[in-house]
Amino acid sequence: MVLREKLGAHRRWMIGAGLLVVALAGYFGWHGWQAHEAAVRQAQKPPTAIPVKVVAVRSADFPVYLKGLGTVQPFDTVTVKSRVDGQVIKVAFKQGEMVKEGDILVQIDAKPYQAALDQALAKKAQDEANLKNAETNLERYGDLAKRDFASRQQVDTQQASVDQLTAQLKGDEAMIDSAQTQLDYTTIKSPLTGRAGFRLVDLGNIVHANDTTGMVSIVRMQPISVVFTAPEENVPDVTKALANGDVPADALTSDGKRVLSKGKLALLNNEVDQASGTIRMKASFDNNDNALWPGLSVTTRILVRTVKNATVLAQDAIQHGPNGLFVFVVGPDNKVQTKEIKVAEQDRQDAVVTDGLAAGQKVVLSGQYRLENGATVQPTDAETPTPVASATIAEAPPAAETAPAPKP
Repeated sequence: MVLREKLGAHRRWMIGAGLLVVALAGYFGWHGWQAHEAAVRQAQKPPTAIPVKVVAVRSADFPVYLKGLGTVQPFDTVTVKSRVDGQVIKVAFKQGEMVKEGDILVQIDAKPYQAALDQALAKKAQDEANLKNAETNLERYGDLAKRDFASRQQVDTQQASVDQLTAQLKGDEAMIDSAQTQLDYTTIKSPLTGRAGFRLVDLGNIVHANDTTGMVSIVRMQPISVVFTAPEENVPDVTKALANGDVPADALTSDGKRVLSKGKLALLNNEVDQASGTIRMKASFDNNDNALWPGLSVTTRILVRTVKNATVLAQDAIQHGPNGLFVFVVGPDNKVQTKEIKVAEQDRQDAVVTDGLAAGQKVVLSGQYRLENGATVQPTDAETPTPVASATIAEAPPAAETAPAPKP
C-alpha cells in the first residue's frame, strides 16, 4: 500500500516536471521568435540620418598677409631743454596735451639778457658817433692835405682810425645779435606739433643750459610708425610686393582681433639680423584718431599678394588623417564620402584648396566625429561665412577637429 502511494507521487512529480519543461520551451521559443522578428524589422528600416552642418566650397580672391609683432615708435621725439641759465617765471603748457609747433612752453626770466642787449645797443650807438666824428676829421684832413696844410701821415692815421671804428661797429652788431639770441632763448617754444609728456620743471625752478633732464618731452603723433620683424625667408615676398607699388599695412591689437589703424609699409631694412634670422621693417600710419601710442605693442600685417579666384574652404571643415588632409563631401543622395585635399595658403578662418575640391561642392563643417564613408546625413547649411580676412605665411596653421581616418 505504501509502495503504491510512493509510485503515484513519483508519477505526478514527473508529469509536473514535463509540463514545466514544455512551458519553458514554449516561452523561450516565443521570445526567440520575437527577437528574430525585431531584428528583421530593424534590418529592413533605412539607416538613421546623422545631423551635420555643411558649407559650400566657394571661389574668391584670397589676400595673403605676412604677420608679425611690432612696437609703435614716433617719427620724431624731442626733449626740450633750456639753452640759457635762469629762473622759470611761466609754464605755458599742460602735460599730456597736444602742442603746436611754435607754441610757448616755458618762459625764463629775461631781465639779465634784456640788459645785455641794451648794453650792446648803447655800445653800438657810441661807436657810430665816434665813427661819424672820425669820418668828418678824415674829410677835413684830406682837404688840408691837398693845400699842403696837413701831412700825408696825418691823413693815413685818421684813415686807420675810421677803419678801426668801422670794424668795431661790426663787432657791436655781432654782440647785439648774440644778446638778442640769448634773449630769444628765454622764451622756449615747441619745435614740433605733438603730445607733451610729464612736466619736469615747475614755476620758480632755476634751469641751466647744461641740464641733462630737460623740461618736457614731445613726440610727434601724426604720422607715426610701427617697427616690426619678419622671418628672413619672407624677404623675397616683401621685396616683390614693394616692387609692385605701395604695400598696405595694418596695425591690430596685440591679440590680433581688432584693427587700430591702416597705413603702408615705409621701408625694409638693408640687412638681416643673423643672430635671430629676422629682418626689421617699418610701416607708417596717419594716426588721425591717435589710436596708436608710442611704445604700444601691436600685431602687424602687410599684404604681400592676393590669390585670384581661389578655391576657398572654411578651416573647420578640414580634417587630419594618416594620409594627410581630407574632408567629408556630401553627395546628392545625402551620403558622405571622404576626399583627400591639398592646401596652399590658410589663416585662422579659411584655406585655399589647390587639389581635391571644386567651387559649389558641399562639405561637412561640424559633426565629423560620427561619420564614415557612405554614412547618410541630414545636412543643415551653416551660417554664410564672412569674407576672406587674411592668409598668414609666417605662422603655423591652427589645429583642426580630429575625425576618424577615411576608410578605403
